[in-house]
Amino acid sequence: MIYDLDWDEDTRLAEWRGVLRQFENLPVMLRAIVVLDVWNELSVLQHAPWLGRLLCASILRQAGITSGTHLAAINLGLKTIPVDRRRHRDRETRLLAITNGLIAAAEIGLKEHDRLTLAKTMMDRKLDGRRTSSKLPELVELVMVKPLVSAGMVAKALEVTPQAARRIVLELGLREMTGRGGLGSPMNSFEHCQI
Repeated sequence: MIYDLDWDEDTRLAEWRGVLRQFENLPVMLRAIVVLDVWNELSVLQHAPWLGRLLCASILRQAGITSGTHLAAINLGLKTIPVDRRRHRDRETRLLAITNGLIAAAEIGLKEHDRLTLAKTMMDRKLDGRRTSSKLPELVELVMVKPLVSAGMVAKALEVTPQAARRIVLELGLREMTGRGGLGSPMNSFEHCQI
């Protein structure tokens, strides 16, 4: 990586923090939008422009806009907005682009929530009539917390053998993510599964 030796990150960071304090009385969403725009305009860190988006998401989480367990996927929303709008000379255009990016991120998050809710409903249907000692309900909870699991993770979490884990995964109907389909050996056919 090439570094500009005259780049004063400390001064830029201090300036950004000043803006953060200056706008602390704005509504949280508006403050996050303005602070992200200023981070991008100041280019606070030479090789970490992505950190501004994480800090913006952190502001939303700290204010209770998003849950405490995750950061908003701002990058996903911003990717839907053309770069020329996000980096436009006109500040109003940039702020509107960031606003539209946050709206898109929220819509993407809601779609993912709906997808996971539907997947949970479908998996719960497969639990009907199961014995109380079945490990299937535990697997459903595991894949809801971690949508991408391996057979080893399932075996460890459910305290079963790897072969039993693969059998339970097959019962639930999870998709294999390794791309090998049925061509791999039976022992490895469910290395990574996704709901």
